[in-house]
Amino acid sequence: MPKTAILLGGSGAVGSELLQLLLADSRYEKIKLFARSSVKNNNPKIEEHLINLFELSAYADVFKGDEVYCCIGTTKAKTPDKKTYRDIDFGIPVAAAKLAADNHIGTYIVVSAIGADADSSIFYNRTKGEMQEAVLSEHITKVHLLQPSLILAERKENRIAEKIAEGFMWVLNPLLFGGAAKYRSIKAATIARAMLWLANNNYIQTVITSDKIEELGSK
Repeated sequence: MPKTAILLGGSGAVGSELLQLLLADSRYEKIKLFARSSVKNNNPKIEEHLINLFELSAYADVFKGDEVYCCIGTTKAKTPDKKTYRDIDFGIPVAAAKLAADNHIGTYIVVSAIGADADSSIFYNRTKGEMQEAVLSEHITKVHLLQPSLILAERKENRIAEKIAEGFMWVLNPLLFGGAAKYRSIKAATIARAMLWLANNNYIQTVITSDKIEELGSK
């Protein structure tokens, strides 16, 4: 039976890659996008809901489908205000998980980050860790928390620090193996492919780091 996917963050690095995969996949007849602005794609599969994502809980009546993919996220550089950062990286994914649970959506896949830890003394790692715990507390049947390291992608904005980091990781990646492999940088397209694979296959792990994401995204 054709499925309906819900996608948050469809214009971002990972989300835009995932959107293209969903549009090309015959298993999906509808992709519901919840966002502040349009992706400007007139594909008939797309159903856009242009909303204030901080008020996502008000849209329970249309937040219905088979799977939820949450690719929402920001950075310290882009969002230096900690309250706003938390509202985005904790508030939106958790609100989406609550809606998924309330509407009996059985699959929820979210992009978190390497180092996520609710007990961390680092605000950004702690926020991601607390988000993960809150998502899991909704007891959705199938949840996957993806923890990529540095995400490689073509971005609209010029992030000089990220470009430098990407160059550094290009040299460092081959040296990271064994337990350190999870710190390898990873392409946004690979994360997107892994998310789609996870939604349509059985996989026992809930928390998935960069090295495992790489494997799944290569299937």
